Amino acid sequence: MPAGLGTPQPVAIGFFFVFIAITLGITWWAARRTRTAEHFYAAGRTVTAFQNGLALAGDYMSAASFLGIAGLVATSGFDGLIYSIGFLVGWPIVMFLIAEPLRNLGKYTFADVVAYRLSGVPVRMAAALGTLAVVSFYLIAQMVGAGNLIKLLFGLPYETAVALVGVVMLAYVLFGGMLATTWVQIVKAVLLLAGATMLAGLVLWRFHGNPMGLFDAASARYGAAVLAPGQLVSNPLDAVSLGLALMFGTAGLPHILMRFYTVPDARTARISVSWGTAFIGFFYLLTFVLGFGAMVLVGREAIQSIDKGGNMAAPLLAAVLGGTGFLGFICAVAFATILAVVAGLTLSGAAALSHDLWVNVVRHGEAPEKEQLRVARGATVLLALLSIVLGIAFKGQNVAYMVGLAFAIAASANFPALVLSVFWRPFTTRGAQASMIVGTLSALVLIFLSPTVQVQILHHAHAPFPLSNPGLVTIPLSFLTGIAVSLARPDAKARDAFPGLQRRLHLGGD
Repeated sequence: MPAGLGTPQPVAIGFFFVFIAITLGITWWAARRTRTAEHFYAAGRTVTAFQNGLALAGDYMSAASFLGIAGLVATSGFDGLIYSIGFLVGWPIVMFLIAEPLRNLGKYTFADVVAYRLSGVPVRMAAALGTLAVVSFYLIAQMVGAGNLIKLLFGLPYETAVALVGVVMLAYVLFGGMLATTWVQIVKAVLLLAGATMLAGLVLWRFHGNPMGLFDAASARYGAAVLAPGQLVSNPLDAVSLGLALMFGTAGLPHILMRFYTVPDARTARISVSWGTAFIGFFYLLTFVLGFGAMVLVGREAIQSIDKGGNMAAPLLAAVLGGTGFLGFICAVAFATILAVVAGLTLSGAAALSHDLWVNVVRHGEAPEKEQLRVARGATVLLALLSIVLGIAFKGQNVAYMVGLAFAIAASANFPALVLSVFWRPFTTRGAQASMIVGTLSALVLIFLSPTVQVQILHHAHAPFPLSNPGLVTIPLSFLTGIAVSLARPDAKARDAFPGLQRRLHLGGD
């Protein structure tokens, strides 16, 4: 491993500043075109299918994907791959169940879809609660990854590094809105796919292009157990719960759902999901190689000595294979990854605060364009500050694991209400509100009572709730709550509006 890690690296700093210069140029260009709420939230609905597919991949392939999964595989072996598979299998659900309804029924947020035939105010208040909970947990993962990355490269204190990322991200969203965020995500996706491909290629080169040689080396060094399940998730119920959360959570992530409003029509939305799935699937194949490569070529002890969560496995692998220059490039790619995802998350949280709560709850849909933009930018500043505070508070956690919890909240709070509102005629406003509130609060409570918080963070001997991820309990609970409340208190108005929703769903319209 190269000497000097944790001290300023001139080559790495050069790569960082090149990326920052490019993306700030994009932001300046986008800021000149961001004059309305539609441009701020939806990039004027002018993004093509291929562009949106790349941006979807850029928004989805987060620090959890690049840093967290590689770290989990390097430290836990085969079990770390459950995250790779889980993050990928949710995309067919997005393509066939979610993309078209979102584009045809909504405007800026997923709450627009749920509220289409229901009473807007209670639905939007409940949706904003779920959105902000998901965004908060997701932001934790990105900021923890960013703090460790800059600490490794620049020698800055972790807290200073987290604050720096928050300030740079704020500039992107505050001035460029969705247009700047989209193009930052496209640039990031191209860089990440290129960097991960080169890194995986160099790993396989060491083993004569044979992945089995890599796996044999891992087994020889750490025992056959690294190629078998049970190192990270030993309880079958935990595995099922995590799988459900990752699969259905993808279709409930507010920053991913927001991307479908940037394209001109539902057909383009579906095609963009096809492109996004192809890019994402290819990338997750590479995480197999990156994780085991780091395990063999860097070593678990060296990885965990830098960061106990294992998040620096991929950058350390780059240092071993290509020296300081390649380390600088890979860290710049990881930094791009984090900034792009944090920008998308912040924008979706700002949309919940400004569009859902301020415009549609406080102002009853009557806020002028300038006021909407002003409130959206104010919400962006608040979320940037929140991200910095959360990133500092959760120092040392594995980022893929934290994102898994965000997926559990998204799958419990957003996905059931979204599906029931579009496909089940008896669904009511009270049912939607109850489903989202119960889904959000039950997920948050069970996460707090889980071994993750009680044992690992608070260091108690036991946890009241046995599962590390609550999805197995909270997803069915959210569905059942929405159904039970809707059947107990029928709403003729919502039922009568269902045929209109179906026409708009299939035919689109203004």
